[in-house]
Amino acid sequence: MSGKTKPKLAVWKFASCDGCQLSLLDCEDELLAITQEIEIANFPEASRAVVKGPYDLSLVEGSITTPHDAERIHQIRRSSKFLITIGACATSGGIQALRNFKDVNEFISIVYATPAYIDSLQKSTPISEHIKVDFELRGCPINKMQLVEVISAFLKGRKPNTPAHSTCVDCKRRGTVCVMVAQGKMCMGPVTHAGCEALCPTYNRGCFGCFGPKETPNTSSLSSEFNAMGADNDEIMRAFRGYNAYAEPFRKESELHEKENKNH
Repeated sequence: MSGKTKPKLAVWKFASCDGCQLSLLDCEDELLAITQEIEIANFPEASRAVVKGPYDLSLVEGSITTPHDAERIHQIRRSSKFLITIGACATSGGIQALRNFKDVNEFISIVYATPAYIDSLQKSTPISEHIKVDFELRGCPINKMQLVEVISAFLKGRKPNTPAHSTCVDCKRRGTVCVMVAQGKMCMGPVTHAGCEALCPTYNRGCFGCFGPKETPNTSSLSSEFNAMGADNDEIMRAFRGYNAYAEPFRKESELHEKENKNH
């Protein structure tokens, strides 16, 4: 791209832990290659230097939890040619979306000495509920090589090539023995989007669903299997209420078991 103006990249933070932004910094050698192709114009996690927009590509981490954030995300959308959400918080509301199942005002009254100072929305929601999103990259945190692939794809004007299969496929590829079949452990792998290279099952732990629901997840079938293993409605509900609790397939399945739990 010698002699041409480099595309401008901006990275934005909302309610989150910054882990997905750190994934970009963790790219190390790949990040050096990226900076040869793009100008990192706004990335507070890495530098205080800010280049004004508009931006060719914006990466957004975090969920919308305050009225101020709900306004700011629209400003970012207007100044961005393409906008990609990164991580569970931005794509599904994150772990903080657990509050969506209760009354947030009750939490505020317990946690804060002066609740009147807190200006919060009733729910923690993904970016896509507020603006148009061009691509969602899942994970808690995201896979750094998938992030490099997504940035490269948008620079080249093509569709990102990220896996759509479940974590179970990665277990098979690695030769990892199924923890559900062999050890009777609850595992979200059958309905979870691939991206972590089946990290937890590799260490004899069930998948926690960090990468959110895969395409067309059969959550009811997995729940039936959990039930056959001896799990009750409360345990099944909690299995679906993790890092991506408010992702629609997980949310609906957890609400179903919550309702059944109350009826008993």
